[in-house]
Amino acid sequence: MSAFFALLKRDILLSIREGGTIGIALGFNLIVVTILPLGIGPDQNLLNQIAPGALWVTLLLSLLLSLDRLFLTDYEEGTLELMTHSEIPLELIVVAKALAHWLTVAVPLAIMAPVLGLLMNLSPSQFGILTLSALIGTPALSFLGAIGAALTLGLKRGGLLLPLLILPFFIPTLIFGVSTTTGFLFTSGNYESSLALLAAISISAIVLAPFPTAWALRFNL
Repeated sequence: MSAFFALLKRDILLSIREGGTIGIALGFNLIVVTILPLGIGPDQNLLNQIAPGALWVTLLLSLLLSLDRLFLTDYEEGTLELMTHSEIPLELIVVAKALAHWLTVAVPLAIMAPVLGLLMNLSPSQFGILTLSALIGTPALSFLGAIGAALTLGLKRGGLLLPLLILPFFIPTLIFGVSTTTGFLFTSGNYESSLALLAAISISAIVLAPFPTAWALRFNL
């Protein structure tokens, strides 16, 4: 397990040091949420009603922008092929990389969501459930996105193909993420079932996604 944590630490440090992936995701999220109220208009009630869906959609799209780099750098440098001959099973390597992506990209986006919620007329009392649902739901996006990143690895236009392949698998997370937030906001706190389903999707993705991802990586290597 020490090798697993060493790999996880390495990927986190590399992601922070390069900064491009995190910066693009956070910048895209900020720009879209900033422009959206300008396009909708000054109706504060309308902004409050569409805020959960808008914030979740921009978070999802921001994560999509960062997924194509999940394995690409190590693939181009030849490091990924060396990793397949190490003592760590390829499935655990996938877990480490997807977990590093979640910690360095998804978690900052989830923490940033309440700040952007101010632009959508969300009150501070609504920030907690928005952040909680994002933290619980985004592991599914990182681990399911790893499948698409592995399938398109090495393709010339893999970054364009990746959203088409993986976006349908993100829809359940989007639906229950939005329903968790809207349930808390508009139906007297009736959100527990949606939050439980959101957690179930993330746990299933963490357990199951590394296997097809590892198969796709072996195929491409």
